[in-house]
Amino acid sequence: MSEPSSPRRVLVTGAFGMLGFHVRAHLHVLEGVETVCAGRAECADPDQLARLVADVDAVLHLAGVNRGTDEEVEQGNLQAAQALIAALRKVGHAPTVLYASSTHRERETPYGRSKRAAGALLAEWAAGANAALVELVLPHVFGEQGRPHYNSVVHTFCHQLAAGEALTVHDREGQLELLHAGEVAETMLGLLGFSDGPVEVRGQSVQRVKGVSMTVGELADLLTAQSRQYFGALEIPPLQAALDLALFNCLRSAAFPQAYPIPLELRSDARGSLFEAVRSHRAGQTFFSTTHPGVTRGNHFHFGKVERFLVVGGQARISIRRLFDDQVHAFEVRGDQPVYIDMPTLHTHEITNVGDGELLTLFWAHEFFDPQRPDTYFEPVSLDAPVAAPR
Repeated sequence: MSEPSSPRRVLVTGAFGMLGFHVRAHLHVLEGVETVCAGRAECADPDQLARLVADVDAVLHLAGVNRGTDEEVEQGNLQAAQALIAALRKVGHAPTVLYASSTHRERETPYGRSKRAAGALLAEWAAGANAALVELVLPHVFGEQGRPHYNSVVHTFCHQLAAGEALTVHDREGQLELLHAGEVAETMLGLLGFSDGPVEVRGQSVQRVKGVSMTVGELADLLTAQSRQYFGALEIPPLQAALDLALFNCLRSAAFPQAYPIPLELRSDARGSLFEAVRSHRAGQTFFSTTHPGVTRGNHFHFGKVERFLVVGGQARISIRRLFDDQVHAFEVRGDQPVYIDMPTLHTHEITNVGDGELLTLFWAHEFFDPQRPDTYFEPVSLDAPVAAPR
């Protein structure tokens, strides 16, 4: 991404939902940008919301309701738009607004009617305030950190498979159009001028973002195959398409931390010992490192990269923290008891030599390192003692 010239301050409503988490993560890696977060409490407090919108350059309006009674759903999305508009009018401010709408806006359902009506209210405000507004019409959005039985059938399937349960498939022929939340975030950043190319927000527009079409049955079969390969055969699935990788990362997210570390079978005889480090349908990249006692490596996270840590000599502590969270998961590992941990995406991680001797670690990633698109972003694991970014 190129360094943005504007806007510098971005308000995200619905910041603590699944899509909000991904949007915040993508904003987080941009220099010179401050993300202002508004959750349910902030959106329900007119004075606080007015203070938050007072001097922002853009608003990413993600807040909404898609579960509840018909009245709760229909009124909830309208009220979220009304609250934002009231706050903007109160302070007399007209920033660029990107509104996360839905393909359901064309349907006569409580959710569809409410998303359509909320869009109409925002359009009326934008016309009167001479503000730029884009209504992004989104299909079936999914992503890591999604809630089962709430955000998406993808999350329900992933959590069921991670728990070793049989999938609950009600309609195998039901049609889906899947779009990863990270793609939505990238689209929004592009519209705001955070990526290469001209800023596209001018006046008012409705833009449809396309996903990948498949049936519920095809989704169930794909995730089941990935689960059998990953949890059963201890193999990395083929990951041939971007959607394959996105779904696999959701599956791994649902399995963290309870499924890790994953033990490897150690075969020993008079000659020594042997174990398989990686079984992958895609070769990827492998490298080794030595680490002196007391030294830490890592303190970074990835958006899409599958990365494996496997200690083959010495003792280590692997620590992992989800972005915007303060809970750190720590795993004690050693080379004579081989296990591996695949780093969940959007989690910063580090490995520390806690032994007396040299630490030897195997690192594996599903793709070659590309300096132009490294997908590696500095973020300290420990919030108490931040470390300096590597030079």
